[in-house]
Amino acid sequence: MANTDESNPLLPNQQSEMKDEKKPNKPISSTTPAPPFPADPEKPLSAAVPMGWTAEGVPMGHGVVGDPIMNRAQWDSGLCACFGRTDEFCSSDIEVCLLGSMAPCVLYGSNAERLGSAPGTFANHCLPYTGLYLIGQSFFGSNCVAPCFTYPSRTAIRRKFNLEGSCEAFNRSSGCCGSFVEDEVQREQCDSICDFATHFFCHPCALCQEGRELRRRLPHPGFNAQQVLVMIPPNEQTMGR
Repeated sequence: MANTDESNPLLPNQQSEMKDEKKPNKPISSTTPAPPFPADPEKPLSAAVPMGWTAEGVPMGHGVVGDPIMNRAQWDSGLCACFGRTDEFCSSDIEVCLLGSMAPCVLYGSNAERLGSAPGTFANHCLPYTGLYLIGQSFFGSNCVAPCFTYPSRTAIRRKFNLEGSCEAFNRSSGCCGSFVEDEVQREQCDSICDFATHFFCHPCALCQEGRELRRRLPHPGFNAQQVLVMIPPNEQTMGR
C-alpha cells in the first residue's frame, strides 16, 4: 500500500513534504529588550505577547494562524449525500451519482483528469480502472481490486484543498484519537488508512463524494485547455463617387 501511494501520479509532492518535515526548526530568538531596572517582586509580570481568545475558545498566540489542524476545511458534502445540495450544481450531483453507480470507471477518470489539471489523461485512468473492475468481477464477483489502486486520489484531494481526514472528523465528533491528531505523521498515516478503507468498503460513495468536491472547486481542464481564435472577414467595401 505504501508503494502505491508513493508512485501514484496524483501525489507528486509527497516526498518533498516529508523531507521538509524532517528539517529541524530554527530557534526563534527573542528581540524583547531586557528592562533597565529589576522588576518589582510584588508586581506580577505581564506577558510579552497580548493574549486573546477566539470565538471557539482557543487562546490566540498558540499557533492558531499557522496551525494546519485549525485551518483544515470540511468536505463540501457527506459520504452518503448522493444527490448533493440543492444549488447550481444539483444537476451535476445527480450526474455524479448515476456515473458512480453505473459507470464508476468514467467517474474515476473524470475525477483524475480534473485533479491532474491536464486534458487528455482521462483514458490513462479510465482504461486501467476498467481492467481492474473486470478482474474483480471475474475472479471475486465484486469490484474489490480497483479500490486498492484508486484510494490515493482521495488522499491527493485532501492534501490539495487541505481537507480534514476521517481520523480528524471522528476526533471532532467523538473526541477520540487525540494522540493521532496531535502528531502530524501519525495523523497522516491514520488518514491514509481511512482513505483506503473508505474506498474499499464504500467505493461508489467515495467516488461520488470526490466528484462533487472536485466539480465545485475545479473547472474541467478540457473546457479551458485552448483558446479558440475566430477570424471575422472584413465587410464588403464599395467605391464611392
